[in-house]
Amino acid sequence: MTAPRRPLVEMPLRVRYHECDGQGIVFNAHYLAYVDMASFEVEKALFGSHDAFLATGVDVVVAESNLRFRAPCRYDDDLVVAAYLAHLGTTSMGYEFEIRRDGLITTEVRVRYVFVDPATLRKTEPPASVREVYAAHLPAPTAS
Repeated sequence: MTAPRRPLVEMPLRVRYHECDGQGIVFNAHYLAYVDMASFEVEKALFGSHDAFLATGVDVVVAESNLRFRAPCRYDDDLVVAAYLAHLGTTSMGYEFEIRRDGLITTEVRVRYVFVDPATLRKTEPPASVREVYAAHLPAPTAS
């Protein structure tokens, strides 16, 4: 039996009126803003703050994102954004986010971040200390 995966963070938020479109549903671009907010909460949980993360000598930029909408979110919904580290490569990492309402997954988001030098914004490998922090939160390999 596989143990359920545990999120790095679970960030609560309430949908604000201005985030909804004419149909009364959260406008699609706001879901990326929600996961971006959660990614900063991950940095806070792992490194203490975004500034502390930057002090390690690297930053991250979004290279790719994919959203799957399973159920609509509306004004005043109480949501939870859960962040999971899914992959750690040499110069990139992948996160999976679940946006839930009352335990129901409404949206699944996958984001690939690339580590960059903050001064040049060029792709770089993270220092070993950063890699170790993230590696500790990778899912356990499954037996095949």
